[in-house]
Amino acid sequence: MGRHIADEELSRRDCYLVVALAWVIFSAFGVIPYLAYGTVDTLEDAFFEVMSGFSTTGASVLNNIDEQPHGILFWRSLTQWMGGLGIVVFSFALIPSYELKNTNMFSAEVTGLSVDKLRPKIAATSRRLMSIYVILTIACALSYWVCEMSVFDAVCHAMCTIATGGFSTHQASLAWFGSATIEYVSVFYMLLAGVNFSLFYYASIGRWDVLRRNEELRWYVGVVTTFMLLSFVLFYVLSAGADSPGTVLAAIPDGLEPRIRSALFHVSTVITSTGFQSEFCDYVAWGPMFWMPTMLLMVVGACAGSTGGGIKMIRISVVVKDVLNEFRLQIHPRAVIPVRLNGNVLEEQKVTRALAFVIIYVFIMCIGVILFTLLGMDLSTALGSSVSMLSNTGPGMGTTGPMANYADCAPLAKWIMSLMMLIGRLEIFTVLYLLMPNFWRDRV
Repeated sequence: MGRHIADEELSRRDCYLVVALAWVIFSAFGVIPYLAYGTVDTLEDAFFEVMSGFSTTGASVLNNIDEQPHGILFWRSLTQWMGGLGIVVFSFALIPSYELKNTNMFSAEVTGLSVDKLRPKIAATSRRLMSIYVILTIACALSYWVCEMSVFDAVCHAMCTIATGGFSTHQASLAWFGSATIEYVSVFYMLLAGVNFSLFYYASIGRWDVLRRNEELRWYVGVVTTFMLLSFVLFYVLSAGADSPGTVLAAIPDGLEPRIRSALFHVSTVITSTGFQSEFCDYVAWGPMFWMPTMLLMVVGACAGSTGGGIKMIRISVVVKDVLNEFRLQIHPRAVIPVRLNGNVLEEQKVTRALAFVIIYVFIMCIGVILFTLLGMDLSTALGSSVSMLSNTGPGMGTTGPMANYADCAPLAKWIMSLMMLIGRLEIFTVLYLLMPNFWRDRV
C-alpha cells in the first residue's frame, strides 16, 4: 500500500513558500545574538545586519566592529557562510533521508536559468556542492593564515570570501591588515567563488571539456579583464588630467603595482558582490568616472550557480545575444536566428524569462530609488543603495559608499533594504511569486 509518488513531491507553490519562509525565519532567529549582547539597540538594525549576513550582502550598520567580541564576529561570518550556498541547500545536504524526486525546491534556491543536477538525487547534489564549498573555505583560510592573519581572522574572512559576503572582523575591512599579499589572495578566492560551482565538480572528475565549452565562464573572465584594464587606464587618465592635487587625485593609488592591485581588487570585490575594502579601494573618492563602471559591475554580477549576486553573467549573455539577433532580423526579417548557449539552441521560454528578469530587476531598482529619496537620501546615495541591496553587493554610493555604512539610514529605509536583500538573494521570482493571487489559487 505504497504512497502515490505525488505524495512525495512538493508542489511549486509549496517549494517557493518554504524557501522564502526559511530565509525570513532564520533571519528572525538570527537577530537574537545581536540584541542579547547589545550590539545594536533596535530591531530594524539587528534584522538588517542578520539579513545582510544570510543574503551575503555585507552591508552593515555597525560603527564599532573592532570592539565586538569574537562570538559576535564569528556569528556575522557564519551567517554569510551559511547563506552563501543557501540555507535550503544546506538542509538538503545535511538530511540524507530528504530525497525529493523533483527539483522545485532546489531551483527555487539555486540561481541560474535551469537546474543541472550533478547527481541523480537532489540531496546528493547538495552534499556534493557543500563538499566543494567546504574545501574552498578551508583552502582560503589556510592561505590567509599563511599570509600572517590570525587563525580567527583567517577563518572568519575565509567564510565571508567564499560566500562573497564581505563581512570583516575589522571596521576597515582588509585595509586593516595593510598587506598586498592578503589582497591578492582575496582576489583569487573571490573570483573563484564567482564561478558556477558545478564547474568545480566537473573539474574534480576530470571533465575539463565542460569548462572549455562553458560560455558563461568566458564572459565572466572577459568582463573582469575588460573592467580591470578600464580601471587601470582611468587611474592614469585622472592623474594626467589633474592640474593640481585634489580629493580625487589624492585618493588614486600611486605607482604601477598598487594601481594594478587596486584595479583588480576593485573589479573582483564588486562583480562578485563581496564588498571587501582594501587600502586604496574607495571608488566614491576616485570620482564620478568610476561610478558608472562600478554600477554596471554591481548590476551584472558573477556567474549563475555561484554565491555572487546581481543579474548574473548567463542572463546578460542571453539578453545581449537576443538584442543582437533583433538587429539581424531587421536586415533579414524572414530568417530564423535562435539564441545559442554553449553551442546549443536555447528554448524561447528561457530567453523570455531572462528578459523578464532584467526588466523586473530594473523596475524594482527604480522603486527602491524613489522610496529612498522620499526617505531623505540624495539621488546618488539612493541609486547606489538600491542597486547594492538588490545585487547583494554591500557598499553603495554617496553616504553609503565603501568607506561608510548604513547606520544613519532611516528605520523604514532599513526595512525596505532588508526586503530588497531578500528579493535579490532569492533571484526576485521566488519572492514575487508569493505576491501573485494566481500563484495561491492554482496548485502546480
